[in-house]
Amino acid sequence: MIKTKPLVIVISGPSGVGKDVIIEKLQSYNNNYHFVITSTTREIRKGELEGVNHFFVSVNKFKEMINNKLFLEWAKVYGNYYGVEKKQINNALTKGKHVITRVDVQGAERIRNIIKNSIQIFILPPSIEILKTRLKKRGVNSKNDMKLRLKKAQSEISKVSEFNYSIINYENKLNETAKTINEIIIKESKR
Repeated sequence: MIKTKPLVIVISGPSGVGKDVIIEKLQSYNNNYHFVITSTTREIRKGELEGVNHFFVSVNKFKEMINNKLFLEWAKVYGNYYGVEKKQINNALTKGKHVITRVDVQGAERIRNIIKNSIQIFILPPSIEILKTRLKKRGVNSKNDMKLRLKKAQSEISKVSEFNYSIINYENKLNETAKTINEIIIKESKR
C-alpha cells in the first residue's frame, strides 16, 4: 500500500466561478477530506446553512477572533470579513485528513506564505461573459457590485501562474472539474 501524506488544498478563483459547488461535489466523494468551514460576517444567502456553508458571525465576534489570533488567514472582501480558523486545519491534519479550503486569491497567497507545501488550485471561468452570467443567476449582486466583481476577477485571473494548478470550470461539466481536482489531490498525496 502506498503511504499518503495529509495535504492542505487551497481552491481559489474569482467570485462566481463555482468554488462552492465544486466543494459540494467533492464532499460527495466521501474521501479522507476535511472541508474547512470559513467564518464570515456576511448575510446568510437563501439555501445556505449555518455550520455547513459558513459560520455566520457578527463583526464584533469576528474582530474578537482576530484579536485572539484564531485565524490562519482572514480578509475583508466586498465589505465582509472572511476567515479560516487554525484549529480546523490543525485538527484535520492531526487525524491524517486532507484539508480543503476555499479562499479568495489574496487568501491563497497568505496561505501559500504560511503553509509552503500547500497545493493551490485556481478555478477559471470559461470566459468573463459566462462568469457575468453566473453572477447574475445568483441574484444577490447589485449592478455596481457586479461591475466590481468582474473587474476584480480580471485582476485575479492575471495571478493564475502563482498557483500549482489551474482548471477551467466549464458549463455543465461540474463532475469533470471535481474529478480532476480529486485526481490532483490523490497524485500530490503520493509524492
